[in-house]
Amino acid sequence: MNKPPVRRVHFLGICGTAMGAVAVAMKEQGWSVSGSDNQAYPPMSDFLAARGIEVCAGYRPENLPKEEEALIVVGNAISRGNPEVEAVLNRKLNYASLPEVLRAHFLRGRHNIVISGTHGKTTTTSMTAWILEYAGKNPSYLIGGLPANLGQGACLRDPKTSRHFVIEGDEYDTAFFDKRSKFLHYLPELLVVNNIEFDHADIFENLDAIKLSFRRLLNIVPTEGMVLINGDDPNCLDVAKTCPAPIVEVGFSENAANRILHPWQKDGHCGFELFGEQFELPMSGEHNLRNAAMAVCATHFYGIPTSVIREALLKFQGIKRRQEVRGVVNGITIIDDFGHHPTAIRQTLEGLAQRFAGSRLWALFEPRSNTTRRAIFQHDLPPAFAAAYGVVIGEVNRAADLAPAERLDAERLVADLQKSGHPSFHEPSADQIVEKLRPQLQPGDVLVVLSNGAFDGLHGKLLAGLA
Repeated sequence: MNKPPVRRVHFLGICGTAMGAVAVAMKEQGWSVSGSDNQAYPPMSDFLAARGIEVCAGYRPENLPKEEEALIVVGNAISRGNPEVEAVLNRKLNYASLPEVLRAHFLRGRHNIVISGTHGKTTTTSMTAWILEYAGKNPSYLIGGLPANLGQGACLRDPKTSRHFVIEGDEYDTAFFDKRSKFLHYLPELLVVNNIEFDHADIFENLDAIKLSFRRLLNIVPTEGMVLINGDDPNCLDVAKTCPAPIVEVGFSENAANRILHPWQKDGHCGFELFGEQFELPMSGEHNLRNAAMAVCATHFYGIPTSVIREALLKFQGIKRRQEVRGVVNGITIIDDFGHHPTAIRQTLEGLAQRFAGSRLWALFEPRSNTTRRAIFQHDLPPAFAAAYGVVIGEVNRAADLAPAERLDAERLVADLQKSGHPSFHEPSADQIVEKLRPQLQPGDVLVVLSNGAFDGLHGKLLAGLA
């Protein structure tokens, strides 16, 4: 008699949002689950403990399961030299990346809606998942952010009752042993390509390398599926030339099959016409209008009535760290935003300038991503701040890791901004930024903190220091 297969799984980096969600979902499928992490603290540690999942603080070979048949899931942030990775390789255990596990255990046989692109993935994925949720479709979803309507960024439901899976399709690499983009594992039935620009300079050599990865993604969409592509983006149109699946262009262009008509923005809301219907959402910026149009087209493909889509969009409450108002102190509004690429910065500031018309808009930017801390965007960043009144540049993250010629020159960036008429300065810490900025502010000013990290706790220090 054959032994039943061992259903034992161990996660390296279990406290990541996606890793933790998958760990819980596998526990619900009957797996025996454990994991390790250096960042084992609330709320994720409490979330896992409440579901009976043991989390080992730190990485040690003895944390690994004794069963040789166990599955080891290796997180994207885990690299060679990690004690558990070395033990896994030496013991020749069965290991896989998180995207591989998603594909094998959660995505097969489902209607997978993969949202990709350099910008707008999180917002478009959140909108799409919310519309399906509002329509009663009980979707599963995996989002790189926290949508207010959904209350969580990951929800992996039983495939028997949840046929739709909405997933943010990241072009970043899969694992230390698999340098392909994560989205190539996601079995897209409906694929959204919002836009394509150069980013992730630590992974991709140039724009052509990024476009190659997107071509590979389009090449795995089935002929019974659909690709929704930005019809106004030349890079998107280029990568779609040889796609074997049906393609629908979405955009303002007359050539777009799904043409966005009569766009408008007012009082922090924006709207447009599509499919002969009027849609509105409580967000500002042309980029959010485009994101919403993609979500409308995606859910329309799955038969959601336009009346339901319209109601859901109007009730969309946004995503944490996307134009999120953190507080108002003495008439000064402090906003948190994840923007870190020049295009995202420009679009965010343009939207906020419209939303807070008549106010002085200050942009506080931390060059933190692996691309913006490099000199690659030295010339692209100054015009990205055009809609701001004043600009503050923080310390270049991990600057010592880069040769001087390779890193962003913050002082030069400030000088270029000053030449274009923006009051600007560079300070190395959040405390110094608050001290330098405080005497320059006046009631009615709007401060938007732009960073894909914590920016040395600048949000909280502004709220406390300006009170």
